Amino acid sequence: MIYSFKGHIPVVHKSSFVHPLAAVTGNVIIGKNCYIGPGAAIRGDWGEIILEDGVNVQENCTVHMFPGKSIVLKEGAHVGHGAIIHGANLGRNCLIGMNSVIMDDAEIGEECIVGAMTFVKAEAVFERRKLIVGNPAKAIKDVSDEMISWKTAGTKLYQQLPADCHESLHAVGTIRESSLQKNKPIQEDLYKTLNEFKKRKK
Repeated sequence: MIYSFKGHIPVVHKSSFVHPLAAVTGNVIIGKNCYIGPGAAIRGDWGEIILEDGVNVQENCTVHMFPGKSIVLKEGAHVGHGAIIHGANLGRNCLIGMNSVIMDDAEIGEECIVGAMTFVKAEAVFERRKLIVGNPAKAIKDVSDEMISWKTAGTKLYQQLPADCHESLHAVGTIRESSLQKNKPIQEDLYKTLNEFKKRKK
């Protein structure tokens, strides 16, 4: 759902997808090909939040800040399931791992990778291409070309997802047992394809 707050109405590019079970409030600008998953809360009531093109904020994430702040999630930033971004800025093409917490005025550099369940304390600054883990967070090494290539490929899937959702995501009722019989040939074809794929990998 999209909510206005004190005259501020979120601006969402038509190519982006905000799940109906997400909440985007107030002074929020969402660029092109962004994906906002169900349960995500992007709350621009006390300040401005900008998501540049190709950002994804996955299920149950929170993006918020203290009053008077303005934060930017730069192009291609990838925020994993359950992460919290509170008043922090994210660099271009970075990855925030699942259930991580990034605190106020922290700066995550371009192409950094933050490991799952990492706690980045307030005002921490990490330079470009660092692998960041722990509580409190520390940079343990540089992100390799192979690692950032893997990250970028994963983010491209999320950049395609908004178009797929606009085209094919629909609320439906539950499939009952009688309907399963009708779908049985389709399910058998899927299992056959999966088994053939597994054999090829061996």
